Amino acid sequence: MEPRFDLNANQLGAEIGKRFANTSASIMRSPLPKSLIELVELRASQINGCGYCVDAHAKELAAGGEPAVRINLVAAWREATVFTEAEQAALALAEEGTRMADADHGVSDDTWARVREHFDDDQIAALVYLVAMINAANRLLVITRTKGGSYQPGTFAAAAN
Repeated sequence: MEPRFDLNANQLGAEIGKRFANTSASIMRSPLPKSLIELVELRASQINGCGYCVDAHAKELAAGGEPAVRINLVAAWREATVFTEAEQAALALAEEGTRMADADHGVSDDTWARVREHFDDDQIAALVYLVAMINAANRLLVITRTKGGSYQPGTFAAAAN
């Protein structure tokens, strides 16, 4: 399958994309650790089948020094011993926030309580926006059939400046 459409090559698409990127840049400046942001983005992207985003966030994690075992186990984080309790809470939020249509509860009270236990209000605000934004990005890129494999680490950071 070939890509369907380049949103950035379209004037309106590029204009909207800049605003989208500004929101993402604000999340990156939040008090959340960059590795946690990338883990959450990787997990949501795996669930949504976004090849470009899986490629990008796995490479950003590796470039940031994240051990391969942690990157490789994100899809099976519940069955792994390499994630902190705070990371597990964030990954649960990412999954439940991504699979809202698949569950009758959206984000469960248990997951929300775990998030509240490990993160302050600013971090929670960033996490909620992070889950929403990566899901939006996944949808944009899956709809347009943007393929994974060509992402170069640092591309997102360069675009945000």
